[in-house]
Order: sequence, then structure tokens, then C-alpha cells
Amino acid sequence: MDYYKENREKKLESRKSMTDTPTTPLLDNSYQNHNRHFYFNRFNSFPNSAVEMTTTAPPKHLRSVFLGVDVGTGSARAGLFNEEGKLLGSASSPIQIWKDGDCVEQSSTDIWLAICTAVKTACSLGNVSKEEVKGLGFAATCSLVAVDSEGEPVTVSWSGDTRRNIIVWMDHRAVKQAERINASNSPVLQYCGGGVSPEMEPPKLLWVKENLQESWSMTFRWMDLSDWLTYKATGDDTRSLCTTVCKWTYLGHAHMQQINEKDSRDMEACGWDDEFWEEIGLGDLVDGHHAKIGRSVAFPGHALGSGLTLDAAKELGLMAGTPVGTALIDAHAGGVGVMESVPASDSESIVDEDAISRRMVLVCGTSTCHMAVSRTKLFIPGVWGPFWSAMVPEYWLTEGGQSATGALLDYVIENHIASPHLANRAASRRISIFDLLNEILESMKQDEGSQLISALTKDMHILPDFHGNRSPVADPKSKGMISGLTLDTSEKQLALLYLATVQGIAYGTRHIVEHCNANGHKIDTLLACGGLAKNRLFVQEHADIIGYPIILPRENESVLLGASILGAVASKKYPTVREAMKAMNAAGQVVYPSKDPKVKKYHAAKYSIFRDLYEQQQKHRSLMAEALA
Repeated sequence: MDYYKENREKKLESRKSMTDTPTTPLLDNSYQNHNRHFYFNRFNSFPNSAVEMTTTAPPKHLRSVFLGVDVGTGSARAGLFNEEGKLLGSASSPIQIWKDGDCVEQSSTDIWLAICTAVKTACSLGNVSKEEVKGLGFAATCSLVAVDSEGEPVTVSWSGDTRRNIIVWMDHRAVKQAERINASNSPVLQYCGGGVSPEMEPPKLLWVKENLQESWSMTFRWMDLSDWLTYKATGDDTRSLCTTVCKWTYLGHAHMQQINEKDSRDMEACGWDDEFWEEIGLGDLVDGHHAKIGRSVAFPGHALGSGLTLDAAKELGLMAGTPVGTALIDAHAGGVGVMESVPASDSESIVDEDAISRRMVLVCGTSTCHMAVSRTKLFIPGVWGPFWSAMVPEYWLTEGGQSATGALLDYVIENHIASPHLANRAASRRISIFDLLNEILESMKQDEGSQLISALTKDMHILPDFHGNRSPVADPKSKGMISGLTLDTSEKQLALLYLATVQGIAYGTRHIVEHCNANGHKIDTLLACGGLAKNRLFVQEHADIIGYPIILPRENESVLLGASILGAVASKKYPTVREAMKAMNAAGQVVYPSKDPKVKKYHAAKYSIFRDLYEQQQKHRSLMAEALA
């Protein structure tokens, strides 16, 4: 851990001139120093694997290695994989983030520097030479980037700080704009679950136009973050069908006849609905054949430009011309990295092409995304989609989600008075605070003579909508609720609060799965990836509450693997994303739901209470609105 801290401090110091700011970042220095340790302990990643990787013997011949880059909410990560999808080396570098109320912002300059650091470190730790990297893929949060005609940052911040040119995905400044857009009842909205979320790009664009006129006039390109990364790497302004379809209301099925490689080259962006942009007050984005938001699109994995430019290659420590694939949103990269991770006994049986349509991927990080695909388009109220070819080519994507899961667990734990002491105990034992809380819960179960850990929360119930409800009620104004608090401030009370939060998140996922199945899906198997999927209690509670087996991937870094698959397709190692998925995905452990009927009965009762909490909140909201009318 000392090694990690020392190197992280050096990385932060090297960018100090840029990250020092008179405004207050979301994470101040003391908070960052505390949480850097917490984060890596919690997710079991970089330091330990770094020590192991340095012992790797030098390669005797050049391998075919594929690089995946993932920009999350708090860090940029890089991972190197071989042709079979096995991880050879990975590294992470922190990124700056600012928060002021509902406004959450980042810097594209800072993110690119963090990526360069992570890529070079990963290559060093994995003992991979730049000549061995045959392809590169990017994934990132669905955040909005503003740059001028020279590619320089344009501020999207009230502060006027030009470094802050990214509106982060979780930013909720544009709730009113989203409401106005949804009131238009445009036909494109049926492909967004019936309405746009304030986390999507049109409301954010409208907010900037209405509040930051100078920035609106200066901006030459509005881009999803992952598209900006491929543009920075290759100079090619082509946008991804994943980003444009899922976050910009682009109608990807306009390209149904262009699925093969020959026809998919340099596709003109014919899926924009100009009437929609005119109607919501953003008609100027239609000008120049949609130049500011994308005049050409491509399927994920399509090779962009001539590969890495000389400048980008030098900054990343890679070879100029290295193929770069059209990008994915980070959660969708997780889907690509895990969706074909089925046990060998299943994959070796009779080929069932429809089996993929019975799976749902849970990408569990700061938030959780719920990804399912189908051959036919399914319109599901309150759930994003259907999005054609936005993740798996030729399949319609349904995308549910919870806006705060990992972030909510962090919030619940870190704001409890017992948290600092627990964090120190966990650090002294070199385990995560989650592992320590799981141990405390096991001890409490034994002390109380209970047969079930789950039953410890019989008097505590949580609605986890602390950052609104993304799916399936699609209510950004929904609030978190806790029933069952006392004056107890002990570690045991924190453990109960943590368990009840995990259960609340799992009940939310059950609600999404049931809603999707009631509207045409036939989901019967879950696959989970991301940091929270490394928490055994989190996964087991989800399996017990939803009642389906959960497959965990062989490789923990599924988002990085998904991004690397884009590089493998761009390099022509594999002809399609689906073929690359089948070759590079692999299953690990399978977690089965409990067969104890008492577990099923208990969770059925708690789930009923969970559903009732939101109904109570709606009633309370209505009563207060009437009182203030």
C-alpha cells in the first residue's frame, strides 16, 4: 500500500499545476487521501496485482495484445488482454472532479493525462511492449464534453473555469429542461423509455444554451466523453452508435441495411430527428449536417481514421497507426466484456442463439446499469431503449439503471460516526471495509442465533433513490428513505445499515427485472461485473432476492475487457464484436439463490415494503404540494 500511495502522490503532484483550483473540488485532499486507500482495498485491485505482475518473465516473442481504456467517475484505467481475454496487466490513475449542488464537472485535459499515465503503467506492469499492442478501444461514462474549433476546452461551469469542460453523467442540473423536452411528446422519446433523463445529453445541451450563452457560441463540438477520447486519439470525429443512440436520441435503426463492414464505412448520420431538435429549441445543432453533434457514425469496434496519430501515440507510449475502435459507454463495454461469459457446460451444448436474450448484465460501479438484448424491439415504460445495435450488433438493447449504488454504499458508510474506526481496522488487516462489515454481520447472526444474515434487517427498510430513480419509475425527483433508525451509533448499527442498503439496491434490481419481463423480456440469468460484484454478500443478496443465478466473469475487469474487444475488432483479429465476445469472454464462479423457502418468504415480505415506500413518498409529495398550493 505504501508503494501505491507513493506513486499516486507523484502522479497527483505531476498534475498539480492543473488540478489546483480556487474552487472546491468534490473530493478535498484529505478526503481523497482517505478514500484512495478505501477504494483500492474495497475493490481488491491495483497494489497487489502490481506486485505480482512485476515478476512476469520477459516475452520471448511478440504477442498480440489488446488494450482497453475505461474512464469512470473517479479514475482512468487501462488493461491489457491477450487473444483469449486474459488480463496481462492493468493500472489506474485518479481524475479530478468538482461538485457544486446538482452540478458535477470534470476536465478533458486532466482525463487525457490520467489515461496516458495509466496506459504507460499498465504496459510496464504487464511487461508489454508498444509493438505488441495490436488494437485499442475506449470506454467512458456518458458525460458531455465541450471543445472549440481548435479542440481546446470550453467551460460548462458557472465558475467560468475553462478546465471544467465536461458535464458529468450524474449531473442533475437539467431536470427542468428534461421535463420540458418530455412535454414535447416527440416520437423519438419512445426510444428512451418514454422520456429523456436529465442524465442524457439533450437536456444538458439545452441548459448550457439557456445559461451559458458565451460557452454555447464558442463550442465547435459537443461530444460524449468516449467519442471525444477516440477523436483525441485518431483525429476522426466519427461518433459511436452506442453513445448517440443511448444518450442523444439518435435513431440507430436507420442503419439496419448497413450492418456489414463494407456498407458500415463512413456512414452519414441519417438517424437524427431534425424536428425534435427544432422543437426543443436546439435547432442550431442541425446546421452543417449536424457538424457539432456528429455528421458521421459507426458501429462499435469500427476502425477509426488511420489509427493513433503521432501525437497521441507519443503521449500514450504506443505505436503510431495502432488501430482504434469506435467506442462504447463504460456500462455497455461491461456488457460486451461479460455477456458471453457462460459456463463451459452451457457453451458446449447445443448452440442456442436466443440464449443471449435471456441474460441481463448488471454493471455494478458508482451506479448500476442493467443491460438486456432482444431480437425484436421492446418498448418498456420507464426503461431506456430500445436501442438498435448500441451494444451487441443487430440486437435491440434495453437499458435499466440505478443512479447511485456504489456511490450510495460509500455515502452510507462514510457518513456514519463509526466509519473512521472501521476503516482503520480494515486497513490494518489489509482487507476492504466491505469485508469487515460482512464479518461483523456474520458474528451478529451467530450472536442472535439467527439462521439468516438477511433477517438481521427485519426492522430496517431502505428505498435507495438517494439520487432519484432512473428505472423503472423514471422519477429523478424520487428521494431515499430509511425506516427503522434508532439512537444507536455502534459499528453493529452501521453493519445493519450497510446490509439494508445492499438489500434495497437488490430490491430495486428485482423491480427492474420483473418490469422488463412483464413487458416482453424472458430474463432468467444474471451476469454481474464491476467493483461491487467483488463483494460476495452483495452478489448473494442479489441472487436470493431476485431468485436467479448470477454468473461472475473469469476476469474481474469486464469493462476494460469490453473496451479491449473494440481494439481487437478494429485490428481485424476478429471479424465482429459478437465473435470477439465469444472468444474473449469466459465465466468464473456461479452464485445460486438460496433454496431455503424461508429466505424466499422473508425477501418477498421485505420487497413488498420496499415497493410501498415509494408509494408512501408519492402520497407525501402530493399532500405537501396541496398544502403549498
